[in-house]
Amino acid sequence: MSVPTELRLRNIALCGRVLGQLFSAPPGADPCRSLLTTMADSGWINEWPYGELSILRDIAELLASGRDNNADETPDEAYQRLFIGPYALPAPPWGSVYLDKDNVLFGASTLALRSWMRANNIEMHNEGLEPEDHFGALLLLSAWLAEQHGDVLLDTLLAQHLCPWSGRYLELLTGNADHPLYLALAKLARVTLTHWQRECALDVPMLELYF
Repeated sequence: MSVPTELRLRNIALCGRVLGQLFSAPPGADPCRSLLTTMADSGWINEWPYGELSILRDIAELLASGRDNNADETPDEAYQRLFIGPYALPAPPWGSVYLDKDNVLFGASTLALRSWMRANNIEMHNEGLEPEDHFGALLLLSAWLAEQHGDVLLDTLLAQHLCPWSGRYLELLTGNADHPLYLALAKLARVTLTHWQRECALDVPMLELYF
């Protein structure tokens, strides 16, 4: 059954904003801390528009256990290991690492995204010098496009600049998270993006991945 456009865009805006924030900043930072406090109550699974209830229950349990700061690794330490370093990241969150044969930041795919954004008068306000193709940043941009511009630009962003590599990223994050919080977020993002791709009927090109 097809989802009405207005509802589909509203769902993408909601879920893209939640996941985008949680993938873009450490758990102890606002608004991540507030989101994780809200999601500590498993009632959120009744509001999440994607995924079977049994899968969402498992994710909710992981999220609840992942907030424990008394474990061997705190949530913020897990964020540092998975998103910052100093050691090699097991699942780099930038698209060009996967799409460029040299696994570089600010590769050709990043420049293509930047050119597309410029052509459509889209600005992304990144703190520091974060590449535009960061997974969390693209989820937040998806939410903004769903809220402000409807489905045409959104579909292009998802099909051309996020979905070709995000599956591989989330596969690596799932296998290497080693912390219940980020295992939960990887699983929830995979469920969510799978539904986005299906509901938007995206024509995603099969690009060669190098990582």
